[in-house]
Amino acid sequence: MCACSTPVEFPHTEILPFDVWPEGGETVEFRLVYKGRIPSQQSEGVVEAKHDIRLAVHEQLRALWREHPILRDWSKLDEAEAQQARSHADILADNYQRCNMRFLPLVNNRAGLACALDILFLRRDPPGSPIIQGGDIDNRLKVVIDGLKMPRECSQLPRNWQPGPAHDPLYCLMEDDGLITEIKVTSDRLLIPREQDEHRNAVELVIHVTTKIVKPWILSIGGAPQL
Repeated sequence: MCACSTPVEFPHTEILPFDVWPEGGETVEFRLVYKGRIPSQQSEGVVEAKHDIRLAVHEQLRALWREHPILRDWSKLDEAEAQQARSHADILADNYQRCNMRFLPLVNNRAGLACALDILFLRRDPPGSPIIQGGDIDNRLKVVIDGLKMPRECSQLPRNWQPGPAHDPLYCLMEDDGLITEIKVTSDRLLIPREQDEHRNAVELVIHVTTKIVKPWILSIGGAPQL
């Protein structure tokens, strides 16, 4: 790990292994992109910033569920629910109701799934500013991780935000950050010209996700999918 007082040359990569990779299932890889502000964990507006990430990821994951060959099976209509025209994914979202809305985490505890994250973190911080310090993840990276998972309680959602029909369910990457087996972070300078109204904490992220997916019929009990 890089020491806080040691200058770091860009690009700089750190790897944080957390757990062993689970057996079974099929490995699926994809990339999520985010462009916006990421304040530190203690900053004002951090709840809104995390939710901005959550909403940006929602749109991309919704497309992934519809287009990926394995995840498409979850979008098929369930025979037992055919009269109500409900897909496996729609039924599964019933298991993740919180704050008067439904979530659909791709990586979750019920199926014993896990994910590894390889994050390209482009920022305008001065050279030598580390993302990872003293064996811990920098506060701004914690904000990113929180934005990739379901909120644990309603206070983690913006007070004035109201979900629309396109947010039922709200697609998230993971149920909990305890499901991450490894985080690899490569930090580098963001060199594109600064926009006129750009926030001082603006970054661009490319998140390479590797996860294990279980096909729906493996988790079916009596014709009803379980997740």
